[in-house]
Amino acid sequence: MRKLSRRTVLIGGAGALALALGPRDATTDRAAADTARRALYTEGTTLAEVAAQAAGTGYRRLTAGPGYPLVVREELQPGASARASQTALASLVQLTDLHLADAQSPARFELFAASNGSAFRPQEALGTHGAARLIARVNSLARGPFGGRAFDCVVSTGDDTDNAETVELDWRFAVLNGGTITADTGSRERWEGVQTSDDELYYTPERRPAGRWAQFPELPGFFGRAVAPHTGDGLAVPWYAVFGNHDDSVSGSLPGLHTGWQDVYTGGVKFTGFVSDAANRALAQLWSSGATSEQAVAAVPVLAHPPALKPDWQVTPDERRRPFTRAEYLAAHLDPARTGPGPAGHGFTAEAVAADRGYYDFPIAPGVVGISLDSTNPAGLSHGSLDDAQFQWLGRTLAAHADAYVLVFSHHPSWSMDSPLPDPVRPDAPRHSGAEVLELLHRHPQVAAWINGHTHANHITPRRGSDARHSLWEINTASHTDFPQQARIVELVKNGDGTLSLFTTLIESDAPYQAPYDDGSQTSLASLYRELSFNDPHRNDGHAGRAEDRNAELLLADPFA
Repeated sequence: MRKLSRRTVLIGGAGALALALGPRDATTDRAAADTARRALYTEGTTLAEVAAQAAGTGYRRLTAGPGYPLVVREELQPGASARASQTALASLVQLTDLHLADAQSPARFELFAASNGSAFRPQEALGTHGAARLIARVNSLARGPFGGRAFDCVVSTGDDTDNAETVELDWRFAVLNGGTITADTGSRERWEGVQTSDDELYYTPERRPAGRWAQFPELPGFFGRAVAPHTGDGLAVPWYAVFGNHDDSVSGSLPGLHTGWQDVYTGGVKFTGFVSDAANRALAQLWSSGATSEQAVAAVPVLAHPPALKPDWQVTPDERRRPFTRAEYLAAHLDPARTGPGPAGHGFTAEAVAADRGYYDFPIAPGVVGISLDSTNPAGLSHGSLDDAQFQWLGRTLAAHADAYVLVFSHHPSWSMDSPLPDPVRPDAPRHSGAEVLELLHRHPQVAAWINGHTHANHITPRRGSDARHSLWEINTASHTDFPQQARIVELVKNGDGTLSLFTTLIESDAPYQAPYDDGSQTSLASLYRELSFNDPHRNDGHAGRAEDRNAELLLADPFA
């Protein structure tokens, strides 16, 4: 674990770090008490408790573990020992990387699961249940735990869908706006995804699991419970949408090839590989973490219109799986039937849709403005960048909001915005990296934070500018599909000592940590969704982050003090 800065203080003393990592003792209980004294409430957040695996080895059920401590971070600005006359300026919830997956879709690449854990997740059939209970948690909390301000909005920072399918987008709107969800495609009589195969590469819940899954539970009737209709309440506050790479390309990685791949999505042959060995090699290269820009460009002509598929696995065709385009994604938000708690368009306007523009600014609270970026690269691969028109717009928009605090949102964090691939539609237009975006943000002292997702990990980074007033915090939050399945409350608070505080509090869904395996209720299936993700052989413990990446108070100089 990284050594803590001398300007990083765990409330309750340095020994409170154990609160995030080990069993309770007098020191950790004292840290929890100190955190509770500063918070208006802790129940329902990871300040109070957090999911943890029971003792032992192998597959384990979950239990309530000790909460994460509040960490005060002063790398960018020291604060007074007691904050005077604190005033909450804004309060919001960040959701990110819901990855609501059509797990039966033929246009999925589970065959790469041995080397890439995101190709297959044992819990993915239950994603809508887990997301619905996360929304229930947000609604029940209703306000920030430190500033006490009612949530002004929710911002979902991309990858709400997993494979850019129309049916996945329908489920996403039902989760966020409320409605009945039937997370089923293809045959209405049987499950047609890889979890009914004989391949030990996959967890097979309705037959005795084998191989790496041997200790996972056998769950008779699992698929019937997973696809039964269930209803989500929808958010009680306005929400805004941010475009992610999984909302934009085949499996979040292939270039913008939706048109060529539409017949694979909606057809009757499950993808298990191409007949052409050259095409198989091109696809495998694009899925590898070592793919270069040159290799990606070379693969496009091979994969733009997929060669013949191996016909080994027949499935039921379903037109609802049709992949949506960027323009269709934007336009869907303007459908009056999808307004939910608002605002109309969820950030996108008719003018933006006509211009195929996936970025915008929006009011969060009086004196606080949000800027939503579109960091996806139409040329494909999972990393991002900004096109030149958007980069220039960002500079103008920041200048126009010089008298307001600004929070910037994107799907990609700065370090994964390193894709220089030219836009196929505008090949001569330059693209701008995350480092360039940071340099631009540093010119505007009213920018308090850049909030993003994509990495599926909790990570908070101080971004130092030329001086304290030109510094900001980059807040990267874990996904709600992989361990540890968390979202984040962000509160902007004005202090009486010339500083600002950004409080970042992680939350989980309201599903119980354990539930009966044969219970088909939404809460029980959401509980299983979490439990399976914690036991996934591909689980990355680093996704939980360090103590200072979780529940934190991030201090900044107040540019308007």
